[in-house]
Amino acid sequence: MAKTYIDTVKYLVYTEVEIGGLVEKPDVVGAIFGQTEGLLGDELDLRDLQKNGRIGRIEVELHGRDGKTLGSIKIPSSLDMVETCIIAAALETVDRVGPCEAKLKVTKVEDTRSVKRKVLLTRAKELLRHLVNTQIPESREISDMVRDEVKVAEITEYGPERLPAGPGIYASNELIVVEGRADVINLLKNNITNVLAMQGAKVPRSVIELTKKKEVTVFLDGDRGGDIILNELIQGGAEIDFVARAPSGMEVEELTRKELIKCLRNKVPFEQGEGKRPPREEFRPREEFRPRPPHEEFRPRQEEFRPKPASPQEEHTPKLFRKRTEMPVKPARGEEAPKEQPKENLPAIVPGRENFLKELEELSNSLNARFYDSEYRRVAEAPVRDVIKKLSESRDVNALIFDGIITQRLVDLAAKQGVKTVVGIKLGNVNKTPEGIEIITKS
Repeated sequence: MAKTYIDTVKYLVYTEVEIGGLVEKPDVVGAIFGQTEGLLGDELDLRDLQKNGRIGRIEVELHGRDGKTLGSIKIPSSLDMVETCIIAAALETVDRVGPCEAKLKVTKVEDTRSVKRKVLLTRAKELLRHLVNTQIPESREISDMVRDEVKVAEITEYGPERLPAGPGIYASNELIVVEGRADVINLLKNNITNVLAMQGAKVPRSVIELTKKKEVTVFLDGDRGGDIILNELIQGGAEIDFVARAPSGMEVEELTRKELIKCLRNKVPFEQGEGKRPPREEFRPREEFRPRPPHEEFRPRQEEFRPKPASPQEEHTPKLFRKRTEMPVKPARGEEAPKEQPKENLPAIVPGRENFLKELEELSNSLNARFYDSEYRRVAEAPVRDVIKKLSESRDVNALIFDGIITQRLVDLAAKQGVKTVVGIKLGNVNKTPEGIEIITKS
């Protein structure tokens, strides 16, 4: 039996429902469970989440009018922000309730903690006002109260999306990008003002443009949601210089001042593993990398690549057929590198939706991409962040399967390069699909 209440309600999903017939509440609940079963995998199955207390009882309010049933659905969730929004999106896939056609539309996802914070803040102000009026506080307490109130009041809005930001983003050449408003408030309280929030997984255009003008550090939570945000920034074309991470399992809004400073000091260049901090010893100077004296700098290179004298037989052999003894010639830019194994030995798959999705499942949580030729042999594998560059330099790519979100930029480039099939986790902001290209996603 499903739990009526869950321990901590973080979010409430509000949905409007319109059904072309007269139905009852159990019919709506049954349709939601039935049509979302297996859609999001075992980890986000509604029945299991409700049994485990991660999703509360689904509340349905219905009323009939003109032969139709109208109403609303409310689902409490203790999942994180990203998983809750995925569940909310899954509700809109329900298109029938019993024999009747149905339309479900999510109107909003409410953070119950923000509502509680407003009530808490109002009550705290009343208690503080009573305390100040009835007792004389310490001078330090007064200064701290005033300082914190001023810092929170400094939060501003940026761009047409009205994103929460600190006042320092305009004057500073460095920018810290975080996930939400609570992260901005926590950084402001600790005197870090050059901060901007994305407010969700979708990357706003104003954030993309601002990253091209400043030195950008992305400060992410220490969970799977942080990986999704980073992937969205990469696919959206943001120019990232450094990545900082909160400790595993913690969020930026929970960190103390000491923890914030430590995480920002431990930021790493974006090219070093997409924000995964390398071991500390990798940054220690090594003896083999110490600069040589000027008179020794090029001597080994000259000795290493000095051509050997040709044998008497080679003197009468055309240069084209001589055995090469020099350094291997690198392929020109835009050309494919020589394959290390014969083409007939490369792994191949049978084209088809099920086989493509099976390949995608093998790439799950790897943030990698695989390229297949016209005979559906795998010819290359690269990180998701390099997909655009790799695809633009490749030829004879017939299918692309990658552990990421399909964007308009990727679809347009794939069509230009002659790719017939693109397979990804889900479809992003794609407004137009070019002719001759098939898009396959898990959903």
